[in-house]
Amino acid sequence: MNLKTIVSTATDKDRFLTIKAYSDFCLIYLEFIKTNLQAVIVSRNEKNYRFFQYKEDGTYNVTRPINSDLMLSLESFDSKRKQFFTILKNIKDKLSKTRANRKLINDFIYTCQQSIGAALDALPANKSNIARKLNGDLFERFIRLIIFEIGIDVTDGTIAVPVKINGTEAFKMNYQHDLIIKVDDVTKAIGSVKTSSKDRIDKIFIDKFLYNRLTDANTPHFAIFLNDVQRKGKEGKYGINATFLPGHFKGYTIKLNPLDGVYYFDIRPNMRTEDILKDYIKTFDHFLIKDVWKFAR
Repeated sequence: MNLKTIVSTATDKDRFLTIKAYSDFCLIYLEFIKTNLQAVIVSRNEKNYRFFQYKEDGTYNVTRPINSDLMLSLESFDSKRKQFFTILKNIKDKLSKTRANRKLINDFIYTCQQSIGAALDALPANKSNIARKLNGDLFERFIRLIIFEIGIDVTDGTIAVPVKINGTEAFKMNYQHDLIIKVDDVTKAIGSVKTSSKDRIDKIFIDKFLYNRLTDANTPHFAIFLNDVQRKGKEGKYGINATFLPGHFKGYTIKLNPLDGVYYFDIRPNMRTEDILKDYIKTFDHFLIKDVWKFAR
């Protein structure tokens, strides 16, 4: 399949209605980049990151940073597809919780989503905002499909929260959410799904504060992010910048309210070591194996 067809597929959200559809697209993309790239560029400052540069058919565009520690090769992805679906189907089994299988959960989803994002990076610069919106929408849908696949009632949509004055409902405030986890039609947890926390982390903390204050409840709020890195530098000197704001995260956690879980596929090193960050931020497998079942009780 040529790059034009691959990009056309990536821009058609109706082509991504099942987990298998994401997997099928990823396989096609991995097969394409194996022999059809102009170059694979290694990041100057963090060597595990790569940038794919397209040939003339992609106007020599350079993609977003790809973490080579997470991105599966064509052969590895193809050989592990069946295993991934088996893990989801038997997510509560002891075998699904092995270190290798938990890593596969993260790597497989990361590879699928980055294949979409990287394909969209082949679009002309004047369509970058369209590409960003498409990539975000498809990531949200992908996570919902995965949660639904393991047996959790999940949807997206708007929740109308009544605001009372002197005990009487005066009006409603509408909240749009990426993930609404329900049990017997009762909202048990609310989640945000974003490709990056950049320009979004403040709103997630504030949404929890306002929602629980308005409802007099303690509904868990969590966030799922793909990564927090972006390309920096000029041609020949590309590197990566972190877009995560640790000071904001710690400030909101301590002074406003902590989130009930924050999950990354491409987790940054400081999230594993710094106080407060390491207590609240984990890789996505923790959510799927353990935490989502606490939320859905």
